[in-house]
Amino acid sequence: MTNISRSSFTDEIEQAEPQREFSMPHFIYFKGDEDSDRYLKHYRSAMILYRNNDDLMCKIFITTLQGEVQDWFYTLLPQSIRNFDEVSLVFTKEYSSYRSIKKKSEHLFDVKKNPKELFHDYVMRFKVEKARIVRCNDSITKAAFQK
Repeated sequence: MTNISRSSFTDEIEQAEPQREFSMPHFIYFKGDEDSDRYLKHYRSAMILYRNNDDLMCKIFITTLQGEVQDWFYTLLPQSIRNFDEVSLVFTKEYSSYRSIKKKSEHLFDVKKNPKELFHDYVMRFKVEKARIVRCNDSITKAAFQK
């Protein structure tokens, strides 16, 4: 019970007050069953207007965690988090097992049309898979689709 009453944040972060003009952005809450890197990107995007306020970034981040993830945060040592980079680091270390596997352009050769699938549905599925590949090679995309 002592750890719950003692924050993992330093006193400086705990005592920081939000700016008067602060308006809580809309967040997708993190429940622990998704890609932690993707979630941090979502959080940073939502907080883009406040990214220079490290104390606020820390305090608001914790409110976006739910269930066991929020419980996990309270297991961190008291006074152990000094800034948002540290929160991000311990968060990604703890939840890295849910990271999305980065696919390469060659993955598109595995996207095949099912015999009973409509061509339109196949094209849509192919496009979704292509969109998941960062810096997808256009010549490989074309060859995979033609195959």
